[in-house]
Amino acid sequence: MSISPVRATVVGLLLAAAATATGVALSQGVDASTSDELSSISVGVTGSSLACSTVVATSQDLRGVHTAVADGLLEPFGIAFTPDSHHLLVDSLFTPTYRPGATPPTSSPSGITEYSVVGSALSKDRSTPIQGSSLVGMAVSPNRKMLAAANNDGASIFSLPRIEQRKNAPRAWLLGTLVSGGQGGIETAFSPDSQYVFVSLENSGELAVFNLKKALKDGFKPSDLVGYVPLGLAPVGLAVAPNGRYLYATSEAASPQEPGDAGPSGREGTLSTIDLHRAEHDPARSVISTVWAGCSPVRVAASKSDVFVTARGSDELVEFSAADLVSRPEKALVGHVGVGEFPVGLALVDHGKDAIVADSNRINLATAHSDLAVVSTGGSGPLSLVGYVKAGAFPRDMSVSPDGKTLAVSNFDSGEIETVQLSPLP
Repeated sequence: MSISPVRATVVGLLLAAAATATGVALSQGVDASTSDELSSISVGVTGSSLACSTVVATSQDLRGVHTAVADGLLEPFGIAFTPDSHHLLVDSLFTPTYRPGATPPTSSPSGITEYSVVGSALSKDRSTPIQGSSLVGMAVSPNRKMLAAANNDGASIFSLPRIEQRKNAPRAWLLGTLVSGGQGGIETAFSPDSQYVFVSLENSGELAVFNLKKALKDGFKPSDLVGYVPLGLAPVGLAVAPNGRYLYATSEAASPQEPGDAGPSGREGTLSTIDLHRAEHDPARSVISTVWAGCSPVRVAASKSDVFVTARGSDELVEFSAADLVSRPEKALVGHVGVGEFPVGLALVDHGKDAIVADSNRINLATAHSDLAVVSTGGSGPLSLVGYVKAGAFPRDMSVSPDGKTLAVSNFDSGEIETVQLSPLP
């Protein structure tokens, strides 16, 4: 799972821009419309711009929050609970002789490690390499039968029942691999019926759409690729709306070809709302709207009424109205609140009443540190920072257990897996 030169260049440029952030002015683009009119419009960027910032919001350290940590992994990234909420799957570089604090290898195959999670206890069950893979962002299918892990040009699809049966060798876990013509696969999502898989291609500026139902029936082939949803530069975060009608995707910067440009600073990114059903059959024309979403937005999460984005270069959590993203995107921005340094991972908990933000501090500012910000989504009120929970170095991806009781975080730089008991949270 070594970082490709192309990805390193793209990410490096965006990180450098964020590190020297300044404010950007209000920008207006071409109004988006509903999916029924997509064949006759060109969707541009619209909405209000947000300033880039390295200012960390101050708040209390939350006490009485139960956490557990397991270390010994090399750059853990993708993380997902199994359907029973008692096991956790994590992908990372797989080097059995590596010890925390040692010099990491320049390249290594990926592996999957399974942990048992019981209350606040976290213990490693088994760890195995996955040959020929470079696994990153994970997602579990809604039918609870499959695990998708993004790789360089698509996604590897694993059988959860096979993983859960201890007698099966790791080579039996893999159902097949979905392959596109793009590069930099980083996050994945399933359609609500588990028949399609979406992969954000960070280096290619697009979203790959795969027909998983066809692949499972006829065998995994290049023809499983339906096509691509055009996005901005460095698309990463993906989230499916609770109603299953829309797919949300972040891009760290707007594409130069998009009407509305990329804002005066050229550093602000976007949130795209995609007609999910149309994307399954006509992905090139499935974007409903694209709005400004702060500097370097990298993750997205959706509730029934709102869509939330971590704007890494703005040090903010940004909130949009889900309805307005479809009907009047220029008015969709609801609010934003400051959090910690370089927020990345994002999860909604307690039925959407709170958001947990992974403040990565990935550029290691001396005045900041890595932590988990707890934000009250406030119901009808504004977003409010409640406080911080300690985390390892560079908390990156997150997963909430199906029973809603536990949050799991991959601490990328410190090689740790951290769990947080969600009851009680302040």
